Amino acid sequence: MISARRLLLAVPGVALLALDLAGLRFQRSDDLPWVVAIAFGQGAIYFVAAFWVVSRRAAPLWLILVLAAFFRLPLLLAPPYLSDDVYRYVWDGRVQAAGTNPYRHVPAAPELAPLRDERIYPNINRRTYAVTIYPPAAQFFFLATTRASESVTWMKASMLAWEALAIGLLLLLLRRAGQPDALVLLYAWHPLPLWEFAGNGHLDAAAIACILAALLARARGRAALAGAALGLATLFKLYPLALFPALWRPGDRRMPAALAATVALGYLPYLGAGRGVLGFLPGYVREEGLQSGSRYYLLQLAESLGAHLDPTLYLLPAGLSLAALSAWISFRRRPREDFGGASLLLASAAVVAFSPHFAWYVAWLLPLAALTASAPVLLLGVQAFLLYFERPTTKLWVETLIYAPFVLFALFRAYTSWSSRERARGSAEGADGHHPEPTA
Repeated sequence: MISARRLLLAVPGVALLALDLAGLRFQRSDDLPWVVAIAFGQGAIYFVAAFWVVSRRAAPLWLILVLAAFFRLPLLLAPPYLSDDVYRYVWDGRVQAAGTNPYRHVPAAPELAPLRDERIYPNINRRTYAVTIYPPAAQFFFLATTRASESVTWMKASMLAWEALAIGLLLLLLRRAGQPDALVLLYAWHPLPLWEFAGNGHLDAAAIACILAALLARARGRAALAGAALGLATLFKLYPLALFPALWRPGDRRMPAALAATVALGYLPYLGAGRGVLGFLPGYVREEGLQSGSRYYLLQLAESLGAHLDPTLYLLPAGLSLAALSAWISFRRRPREDFGGASLLLASAAVVAFSPHFAWYVAWLLPLAALTASAPVLLLGVQAFLLYFERPTTKLWVETLIYAPFVLFALFRAYTSWSSRERARGSAEGADGHHPEPTA
């Protein structure tokens, strides 16, 4: 018989669901500040539930999963609000079904005029000047999904299927690490996936599932399978490639070979587009300030303090720092299965260095944070909602509110963890009768 105490977790769960419905009410009235405020309210309640499972390490798994499904259902059935990317997903599937390479034409091209409608086409962003930016695995997925239905709700439901797979893989990883199942709540109840995947249908849900598959395969010693899964994740969204140093072991040839083969095979059917096979990626690099330097928070912070730097002078040390961190992660001695912690460290450093403009680009950190119960990263996921208020005049302040608390909190947690290990080591040495020599 289940004790009433174990069911107390339902209280914050019901509160999260109530705020879901309140957020949808403000969404219908196009009140963005209140929608974001609701998401922050959910974040506060979420941390109550997170503290419960981390401290007690016991909660009914069925309750966590059932409530996680209920949180997503109303957002799934509502139209997307915070992003319109999902319309491009449906369009790309439709274009491929018509026998056209999606990397060849912008949606407004005369060649695609017969495919236009009043439901999907008018809502496509950048339709007059940008071909698709999404890599080949995403394109295969768009094609397969739209053959069942070309509705936005169906596309979002398909993304939730990927998220269900991700949650299942996260459970397997937690069990393999000897952690309680209840820690899956740290991802499943987080408000960022609720709004960005169930609400907006972002493709990152598929990339996350593939990342977790790569972690599980690597933990089981299946290097080639891990490389293939990481390659598939890269073919959904390019950023998972950054995790390669965290999953690779020196001397392992199978993983990089499988990764390279997967990526090459994925691009093969689309090579008819020639140099255009990268889609809108070069234009996106310019549009998002990756060339001009306006994208990078740390560079903008340095300039606000009077250091006027060329973007190259930021990218060079930032790139070298990430490369050094990657090398240290790859070659250092560490616990055999510490792939989750290493991946989280590398992914978090990349997010801070490149400071994405969109909240959903933080979501891939969350399952890694659930594996390690990383409170700073889970908090960063809530703070990412502030990006919806980012404007050229407020960018520096908004990103300071996001990244400064995260970095300070992470450094504090690292220091306290190090101090605890040092105290434990000192206690062990004292118990063994070994005392360090006094120093002047």
